[in-house]
This record gives sequence, C-alpha cells and structure tokens, in this order.
Amino acid sequence: MARTNGRQSYEDLDIYKMALKLAVEVHKVSLDEFPKFEMFEEGSQIRRSSKSIGANIVEGFGRKKNKGEYVQFLTYALASCDETKYHIEVLYGTDSLSKEKHVYLVEQYGELGRKIYNFRKAVLDG
Repeated sequence: MARTNGRQSYEDLDIYKMALKLAVEVHKVSLDEFPKFEMFEEGSQIRRSSKSIGANIVEGFGRKKNKGEYVQFLTYALASCDETKYHIEVLYGTDSLSKEKHVYLVEQYGELGRKIYNFRKAVLDG
C-alpha cells in the first residue's frame, strides 16, 4: 500500500489502479496496433481520454477536504471513462480495433465506470 505518513494515498484506490493499468494498455495498443492514419486522430483522442480518468481521480483526491470538488473531479473521471468507451466504439466501427480488443476494453471500461460511479456515490453519501 502506498501511504505517506500513515495516511491514505490515491495510489491505494482501486479505481486509480485500474485507471492507470488501462491507460497504459490503451497507450500501447494505440501505438502498436492501430493503423498509421489513426495514430494522430482517434489514437491521440483515446490516449488523452484514457489518461484523463486517472488524472482526475488524482486531482480530486488532492482536493478531498472539499467534498464538492472531490465529487466534481470524480464526475470528470466518469465522463472521461465514457468518452474513452466512445472512442473504443469508433475505432472498432472503423475496423481499427480488433474484435478481441474491443470486447476486452468495453468490458474493462464498463467495470471501471461502475467502480467510479459507486465510489463517487460513497463520497457523496459519506
């Protein structure tokens, strides 16, 4: 566990760990498997949206003393997760993403979105 001075860190959050893992996977897939013409179009878009999820979780955690701001950044993370799912669908629809990767990524980002939603709800209710 990543703790600083006995306190919880964003690195302890399952949503952070999953967002980071998926952002790295999307980055690698976009550079290794997408057609060259997608490198700077959808490839760039999906890399940015997937990385934004974790970045918003981290920024929100840094503002967690202000519950409203924390929830706002978790909402941004959830929106970036949805945006990433949209890019996955576009890439699959244009035959730039294999069926196997499509199924895997849709499933993973669906799970991540549910986890962020539930975490945000717990922060709101807490």
